This record gives sequence, structure tokens and C-alpha cells, in this order.
Amino acid sequence: MTKKAGRCWVGAVLLAALCVLALYLGGRLLAPGEEDTIPNDVFAVQGKAEDGAAEAMMLKIVCLTFDDGPSPNTAPILDILKQKDVPATFFVTAQDVNQDYLPELQRVVQEGHQVALHSASHRYAGIYADTEYFWLDIKALRQAISPYVEVENIHWLRFPGGSTNTVSHKYGGSDIMKRLIAQCEEKGYEWIDWNVSAEDATSSHPDAAQILENVRSGAEGRDLCVVLMHDTARTGATVEALPGIIDWFTAQGYHFCTVEEMYEARDGG
Repeated sequence: MTKKAGRCWVGAVLLAALCVLALYLGGRLLAPGEEDTIPNDVFAVQGKAEDGAAEAMMLKIVCLTFDDGPSPNTAPILDILKQKDVPATFFVTAQDVNQDYLPELQRVVQEGHQVALHSASHRYAGIYADTEYFWLDIKALRQAISPYVEVENIHWLRFPGGSTNTVSHKYGGSDIMKRLIAQCEEKGYEWIDWNVSAEDATSSHPDAAQILENVRSGAEGRDLCVVLMHDTARTGATVEALPGIIDWFTAQGYHFCTVEEMYEARDGG
């Protein structure tokens, strides 16, 4: 069995369960202000064991996501993910501080992770001044990462600040996020937020123990977790916390997958 086959869906049972789960989610996911509206049932599905007997399986899913990279911490993050045999999704930027690390995206893809779009500049005053400026920024990001990844295959993005952020309103008006969300579908993009935050990029600068506790408390009672973490030069504590985060989700019976894998399952693989 290949590594890819063995890590997330090793059969039709997991695939079927993910289809059921994605149908519950409805297509996008987990706007920060709407977390409590997401169904939190444990999904039981029928599958066949090797001897042909049907068995019920309980499925819990976690997507680990990293914003704002690549950075000096990308390589250590990838080392941990490789050691733990866990996939992740990287929502990348192309700011000045990222330029020397953009080649790391080749390794991200080679090791089976997902590269998705975040922002070229990450400057709210620029990207949220008008929807046209936002899409020009995304175009610039695609151009910046095109030497390292197949950009034509990238259709996922995460809005800086999330889809329900209000900071954007003072630049582009109170309806700019609604307009951007509508334009996503027109342009062939899918977007995703999160429902668990490590709070690792806050002004409080939490240490590894606090980051782990933030993730554990945010994930408690959820059967689908999309975890927001950050991949920047200032989030070394996230790297330190990552093995414990993975071990905790593993001990709780979660299956790890990328955002794209989860939604491909919705559409039948």
C-alpha cells in the first residue's frame, strides 16, 4: 500500500463517510461567526470488512491548515508532518518576507500536502479597498508561486481575516465580503474559513503549551475540525506545539486530510 493510500482514506468506507460529511457542510465551511451552526453529529456509515461483513464506523475528521507562509518555519513543520505521516493545507502569501522561502512550496507539494491561496500582499487596506484589487492581488500571488507549483490546479483560497471579517468594511464597504464570496464561484474558486484556532498569531504570543490548549479546547466536542495555525518567522511556538497537537487528535480518533481531499470526497473522488 502506498503512503498516500494508507494515510487518510484506505477504502470506500472513509470515502463514503466523507461524502456524507461534506453534504452536511453544504459546500464552503465554518465562517468564524457561524461556527455554532455547523452540525456536530458523529457520522456512522456502513462499510465492508475484508471478510465481507458489514461494520459501522465512526468518523471524525481534522484538517490542519497553516496561513501566511512559507517561512523559516515551513521546513520544520514539514519535517514533523512527514514524521507523523499527516497531511496539511498551506494558505500561502508572497510578501517580501516570504520571497526567499517560496521554493519550499515544491517540497510541500512533493510530500502530498495542499497549497492554497491566501494573499500576495496581505494588506487589508489594499486588497479590501475594492473587489477588483482583491482579485489583482490573487493574480499576483499566482504569478509569484507559479515557478514552484502548478497554479492551474489551485482553486482554494482563504480570505485574510476570514470571510466574516469586519476590518474590510472600512476600506471597501459593509458588503465587500459578500461580493467577494459571490465572485468566488463565478471565478471558479472555493473558499474556507476555520472553526478551531491555535491563536498563535495574537499579540499575546502564546507558548507551545498554550497553543496546544487553545486547539484542544476549540476542538472539544467537534467531529469536524479545521484548525487555523500560522507559518511565519514569529510562530516558532507553533512548530513546538505541532507534535502534541497531532498526537492529541490521533488519540481522539480523528482522521487527517487536506481541505481539498475532504471536498473531493464530497464530489465522489
